[in-house]
Amino acid sequence: MDKTPVLKAIADDTRMKIVMLLLRHNYCVGALARKLELSEGAVSQHLKVLREAGLLTGQRKGHFMHYDVNPDELRALAAEIEELASIQREPCTPGEGGCRHVKQGETRENKQNCGGKAGKQCRSTDSGSKES
Repeated sequence: MDKTPVLKAIADDTRMKIVMLLLRHNYCVGALARKLELSEGAVSQHLKVLREAGLLTGQRKGHFMHYDVNPDELRALAAEIEELASIQREPCTPGEGGCRHVKQGETRENKQNCGGKAGKQCRSTDSGSKES
């Protein structure tokens, strides 16, 4: 599942504030506008982005639409971030991946021509640290 639209939606400070407010209570556009000290039009545009990303649900109450956060979408995002954070770095050994330029027995410290894009990928096989 592509979480890019969700991440882009909450990357904006105002939209993140809206999500945080809506996690505590459901609000209509007017109430959100007053809380955020923004125009209703501006809040509506932010809500549109959040709805399109799948983060919000709306329920009509009389003449007003009241918004809530879709908790399933937040949980899915959290699960993907947790999965991403649990990826273990593979050791860099000569002849594999981005370390093809390192000969057997050499490390980045003693490889003189380790530069450019390859140099950023070159890691010492004994320390596992990246070259800056």
